[in-house]
Amino acid sequence: MEEYQRKQLLERIGRDGATVGVTLPESIEIQGEEIDLRSFVFEIKRRDTIPRGERDRVEQAKRNLRRERTERLARIDNNEVSYENGQEIASSIIAIDRALNALEQLDPTDLQAEADRQAAADTKRWMNFLKKALGREEMSGTRGRT
Repeated sequence: MEEYQRKQLLERIGRDGATVGVTLPESIEIQGEEIDLRSFVFEIKRRDTIPRGERDRVEQAKRNLRRERTERLARIDNNEVSYENGQEIASSIIAIDRALNALEQLDPTDLQAEADRQAAADTKRWMNFLKKALGREEMSGTRGRT
């Protein structure tokens, strides 16, 4: 594979919105095992929340998908495949990304908690910045009254 072709494939994989409109493959081979990916994702997604017993299964599936994605990406990145094979691998990586996106969006409660943590961290950073910018150690107004 030519260098420009390799870069083109890597750019395609890393493009924002690469998964838009991509359908999940019926099945995919991961770590030498055939997985009915589409039925697994739809089975899990149709539930409002993930039951406790299924959480481990979903987390294991996400780990396996990430590992397989990394291995496939490395094959392209290390120029170990032909351009034609690289195109197939790139398409499979994008399909894996689509499945990962679907699985990551399953538990809105966890997403809200993460958003709350991020907002609190942002507020704390902003307050520290203001303290430094204003030359105050405390914003309470107890130090250096004018």
